Amino acid sequence: MPTIAKEMHMPAYGERVLQKDMKGPDVAELQLRLAGFRGTLPDGDFGSGTELQVQQFQRDVMKMASPTRVVDKATFIAIDQFAQRCPIDFKQLKCPCGTCSGFGRGLFRGQYLPGGQGQEINNLYEYPGIHRMLLWAVRAAYFYMPEHQFSFSSGYRCSVDNQQHKRTSTNHHGKAVDLDIALKAGESKRDDAVKCDAVRGKLVELSNAQIGWTAANRKALEPSSIAPTWVHYDVRQYDAVYLADSYFCKDADSLDRPMPIKV
Repeated sequence: MPTIAKEMHMPAYGERVLQKDMKGPDVAELQLRLAGFRGTLPDGDFGSGTELQVQQFQRDVMKMASPTRVVDKATFIAIDQFAQRCPIDFKQLKCPCGTCSGFGRGLFRGQYLPGGQGQEINNLYEYPGIHRMLLWAVRAAYFYMPEHQFSFSSGYRCSVDNQQHKRTSTNHHGKAVDLDIALKAGESKRDDAVKCDAVRGKLVELSNAQIGWTAANRKALEPSSIAPTWVHYDVRQYDAVYLADSYFCKDADSLDRPMPIKV
C-alpha cells in the first residue's frame, strides 16, 4: 500500500523564534508588520534585509543598545504593543461615495484602462480593502514623527467615487492613502508644505520608500509637485503576487490579525 504523505505543518506567526535564513509564511507576516522599518518584500525569506528590519525595530522601538536581529518572544510582544500604540482609524479610510460598503465592490477584476493591460497604474480592479503593508508602514510614520498630528485625508475611493469626482486614477482602489498633517495656530500652507516635505524625507530615510514610481517593489510617495500639502503613500509598484486579495484589510482585526505568541 503506498504511503500517504502527511501535510507539512507550517508554523504560524508567533509559534517559533525567527532569525536569518529561515523561511515561511510567518517570516512573510513579520516582514509585512515591519514594513515601516527599512522595509522589504514579504517574500517569506529571512535574509539580510529582514535582519536589518528587525535590527531597526529593536533599536528604535525596543530601545535595545545591542539588537540581536532575532525575533524572540519579547520582540513579538513589542510588535503587538507597537500596533496598539499606533492605531489606524478605519472610519477615515472608508470610501465616501455612499454606494459601496466603504471598500469597493470587488468590481473590474482583470480589467485595465485602454492600452494599459498588465500595468498596475491602469488596473481598474477594486481591491478588497487597504493594503496591510501600507498601513503598517503608516504606523511607523506615527511612531517616528509624534510631533505631527496625522489623519487620513483620503483612503479608499471606489469607481463610483471616481465618477463623482471625474477621476481616472485607481491608486485609491486599496493601494494608497493620503496623510494630512494638522496645522497649528498661525501656521500657513507654506508651513504645511515644509512639513510634508520633511515627512517624505523621513519615509525615504527610514522606510525604504521612494519619491515617484521608478523602482519596482518599493513603497512610493507622490512628489511635492503633485502633493504639496499632503503625503500620498502607495504600493502601486509592487508585483501582482504582493497585491493578492489576502494582503488587503477592512478593519483593525484584519489588519492586526492578532495571534497568540507561543515561542
